[in-house]
Amino acid sequence: MAAVIETKNLTKHYGKLVAVNNLSLTVEQGAIYGFVGPNGAGKTTTMRMLTTLLRPTGGDAWVAGHSVLREPRQVRRLIGYMPDFFGVYDDMTAWEYLDFFAACYDLGHRRNDMVDSLSRGMKQRLCLARTLAHDPQVLILDEPASGLDPRARVEIRELLKELSRLGKTIFFSTHILSDVNEICSHVGILEAGRLVTQGSVEDIQHQLVPHRRLQICLLEAGRLDEAHQALLGRPGVGTIRRPEAPAGGNGGAGPTAMLEVDFTGDDAAVSALLSELVSRGLPVLSFTEAPHDVEELFMQITKGIVS
Repeated sequence: MAAVIETKNLTKHYGKLVAVNNLSLTVEQGAIYGFVGPNGAGKTTTMRMLTTLLRPTGGDAWVAGHSVLREPRQVRRLIGYMPDFFGVYDDMTAWEYLDFFAACYDLGHRRNDMVDSLSRGMKQRLCLARTLAHDPQVLILDEPASGLDPRARVEIRELLKELSRLGKTIFFSTHILSDVNEICSHVGILEAGRLVTQGSVEDIQHQLVPHRRLQICLLEAGRLDEAHQALLGRPGVGTIRRPEAPAGGNGGAGPTAMLEVDFTGDDAAVSALLSELVSRGLPVLSFTEAPHDVEELFMQITKGIVS
């Protein structure tokens, strides 16, 4: 797909501090791109340059082919920007503040409430609706779920997924890794102003953790050694671990035991592995592939440094 957002060697200095360092990234049309990094990584600075609010020290960036340096007016027409702290007018009603999009985002029942009486989650909805007022092609959202309670966070995630289904390209920053895991098609990880890695979530998972992780739970703990021996030497089987099985994992039918297996085979090989265990009469209670989540990947590739 065509790139909707692209940066090339984008750099921003504040005196001796390098906030963003030769950043080159690509966001494809229709992507939900999670821009991940700790506080101080340079996420907000990058977004302010993309939205033409901050002039880069070096490099350039393009939104739908328009340079943020040479064509800022065209860029502004194409984007909807929601900063991390979005100003609202407290002495207005929500209906006065926003006439049309409020109804689209379940604010109709609060239309006559004063803005300063709205919850943090409701204010976020109001601000997101304002961001959409001119029907932008690209949404650039800085920490849209920051400070929200769990229910409001889920609601914001659902809104972003719906906007993606409507054809919007969404570029949002966050340090809440569960949000990335839930909704993102692509991710870029920023640390100390540098892009550590970017790509689809699946591609990054495969690059960093090329093996599959199988979790095999047995009904009888006493046959754990037998299952372990049955797996040893099988094609594709790597490290075998014995994590503690979850409490109550067998519905109270007796003690359970679990094996965790690093495996490099394809789906047919996974099926053959299960068939081998069952053919030996082993009481397999569950046989699942554990996903690698973004939090695990983030901890693996970052070093915990800031600019």
